[in-house]
Amino acid sequence: MDGLVHVYNTAPERFSMILSKGEIITPNGRDAWWDLPGLAVLIGGMWVANLYYWGFNQYIIQRTLAAKSLKEGQKGIAFAAFLKLIIPVIVVLPGIIAYVMNVDPATGSLNMDLLGSEGFLGTSGNVANDNAAPWLIKNYIPVGLKGLILAALAAAIVSSLASMVNSTSTIFTMDIYKSLINKKADDVKMVQVGRLTGLIALIIATLIAPKLGSLGQVFQFIQEYTGVVSPGILAVFLMGLFYKKATNNASIWGVISSIPIAMYFKVAPNGWSDSIFFVNLPFMHQMMLTCLGTLLVIYVISNLENKGDDPKGITLSKKLFETDKTFNVAAFSVMLITALLYALFW
Repeated sequence: MDGLVHVYNTAPERFSMILSKGEIITPNGRDAWWDLPGLAVLIGGMWVANLYYWGFNQYIIQRTLAAKSLKEGQKGIAFAAFLKLIIPVIVVLPGIIAYVMNVDPATGSLNMDLLGSEGFLGTSGNVANDNAAPWLIKNYIPVGLKGLILAALAAAIVSSLASMVNSTSTIFTMDIYKSLINKKADDVKMVQVGRLTGLIALIIATLIAPKLGSLGQVFQFIQEYTGVVSPGILAVFLMGLFYKKATNNASIWGVISSIPIAMYFKVAPNGWSDSIFFVNLPFMHQMMLTCLGTLLVIYVISNLENKGDDPKGITLSKKLFETDKTFNVAAFSVMLITALLYALFW
């Protein structure tokens, strides 16, 4: 506990969850605000990322859909939410600890000579942020615990890989192959196609993986480029669920338009002009604007087609949102803990 207190007292700004511009400058000279742009983590693009990932991503929801009942599925979601609260301790804290252990007490900044000797500097001289956890494990974790951590890491990788392959093969087999290529395919054929799809996905991932080693932060890279696709998908699902006049054509054009909208916000500001139309924005703001733009496209096209309410549309009622007391208590507890964390580390 004394060690954690020392870490917090040495670098309290590193625990901040709501950043201001210029509050934290990373060792590579980048303003951390561009990754966590202030209140946007509460009222902006973070909602797009979270709603898409936890609510509409086949990779995640396939576990919930496999539950034997609605109540069991809700309990699983609540338990996953509690586990999610531990993630900052596992993912963020090791990096802060590594930072504190490599700070020069005299200057209060990182000791670059020490970083180089410890293997934290890449070939270009930039700090390799992703080396923090491996460095701590290698130098400060006892031998027995190293094996336990390695086993847990391997299990997590295998579990995530299995989920990813299963979701990829399911989406391709059911939504593309069965619907568009071979509508008469039987179960045996679909299983074969699913296995082949999974194999191809693994081969592609294996070829791409070595290229990711040159990136400073792989997780950040994944979030930014997932953010090009996810806002459009989220917008389509939201309109499909809550807007009965939404049409198939509007959804298709919404998804198609979301890519150029996202790429505009990502690419256009890079030195083209000082105009407000070319202003450079954090990727979370880009995600929110892309989602809003896609929602607008779907709304406009749906009303231009003017087909009226879809008879197959979901009829929203209170019954759809009913939850049992166990889930309600768990959900309230998660929200309370989250609010307390933001209040403590604002």
